[in-house]
Amino acid sequence: MDRAEFLERLVSLLAELNIHYCVIGGQAVNAYVEPVVSLDLDLVVAVDQLEPLEKVLMRVFTVRHYPHSLNVYAEDSALRVQIQTDVRYADFPERAQTQEVLGLALPVASLEDTLRGKVWAASDPERRASKRQKDLADIARLIEAYPALRARVPAELLARLL
Repeated sequence: MDRAEFLERLVSLLAELNIHYCVIGGQAVNAYVEPVVSLDLDLVVAVDQLEPLEKVLMRVFTVRHYPHSLNVYAEDSALRVQIQTDVRYADFPERAQTQEVLGLALPVASLEDTLRGKVWAASDPERRASKRQKDLADIARLIEAYPALRARVPAELLARLL
């Protein structure tokens, strides 16, 4: 899957540059509940560090811009890293906790922030329907493992889980 050691190289680069970041999305969910396979790794980076990081990433990896993300790729790796640029995620790194993700100890959004991000994603009408279904499944996985989180999920999303 990752013959280029992309993840290790990226994490080393983030550490070397002292970038404040955390894992969000499906891999964050996997850190808190029974994991499911995914080739995506979603990150959020401290807002003031995003521009300088992007310049370095462009020298080392393939980088593509999308409306709400900066996607980073490496040759010989199936892993897709998506750096979220939506400002709603800006304070997630402040509350991150170290968890195991893809075999590495990485900063992961707090459980509550992970759920919040999944609620935003599942509620976004511009996301593909298949992605929103996966977001709903991730929400279901979280509230099954942590029933107290159910109160943080909007009623319209809970109704779609039944």
